[in-house]
Amino acid sequence: MNKGIKISLSLITAIVLLFLLNMTVGAVRIPVADVWSILTNDFSGKESWRFIVMENRLPQALTAILCGGALAASGLMLQTAFRNPLAGPDVFGINSGAALGVALVMLLLGGNISTTMFSVSGFLAILLAAFAGAIAVTALIFLFSTLVRSSILLLIIGIMVGYVSSSAVSLLNFFATEEGVRSYMIWGMGNFGGVSMSHLPLFALVSLAGIVCSLLLMKPLNALLLGPQYAGSLGINIHRVRNLLLVITGLLTAITTAFCGPIAFLGLAVPHIARLLLTSENHRQLLPVTILCGSAIALLCNLLCFLPGEGGIIPLNAVTPLVGAPVIIYVLVKR
Repeated sequence: MNKGIKISLSLITAIVLLFLLNMTVGAVRIPVADVWSILTNDFSGKESWRFIVMENRLPQALTAILCGGALAASGLMLQTAFRNPLAGPDVFGINSGAALGVALVMLLLGGNISTTMFSVSGFLAILLAAFAGAIAVTALIFLFSTLVRSSILLLIIGIMVGYVSSSAVSLLNFFATEEGVRSYMIWGMGNFGGVSMSHLPLFALVSLAGIVCSLLLMKPLNALLLGPQYAGSLGINIHRVRNLLLVITGLLTAITTAFCGPIAFLGLAVPHIARLLLTSENHRQLLPVTILCGSAIALLCNLLCFLPGEGGIIPLNAVTPLVGAPVIIYVLVKR
């Protein structure tokens, strides 16, 4: 049994254990045996426990698994394509685009999107705005990728697009009402609990489709590690592969940010954690390990958000930097 399979099996075991912990830990402590009975539809106890598990904790844990894997895969693909250890969905401005879309709805339009054909408000309006903002930035970066051949220049353009989006959000915050600013800040803190059981099939379908597409690019990603000239000599169209990566990462980042808010550090740090575990750059092993590692760390971060006793829940983006930042510092110092 090679090292990659051993690490994958260990990560799957960790995901199962963390999943069960996410089912039991919270403001209301529910025994593991009762959680299992609820999940297998063989429970005859408190109806409130069934509601907590099935309508809150189960979709939240499944969302963390999908979101962590999606962001981790996006980060690894961008780091490989642009040969930069600090490349990630947030660096490319995709998160900032989603944040700008939400800011326009919350701070400028009062939480409503109204046209002559339809009108939406509340969570659905925020969802559509975040997805549209992320996709718009992805399309803009994709457009520049057809004009700019250099990966470094494209990375810089992405960073500049992110700065412009952040500047627009700052202006909207300055002129917004106090209630609007507070609502926007809460969204920006990130939360795996934004996906309800009714929304979970759509979220899972798009996330899994993006993850499967990323797994199909393992061979081109391995070729890119050896440099663009060598990859080209193998018959790989570098430009087309880079554009495919942008589309897939844009889709994954858009769906996760729309439902969960801008999650910091997962896409940037998890690929490095996977490399440290695997000590290999072979994407046939590295990409699956990165996806599993992202799911496990997302579940761990979600678990750490619950304060002991009845202390409440702390924001997700207050926890993810505690996990991700030390890893990035270690990688930078080591290099």
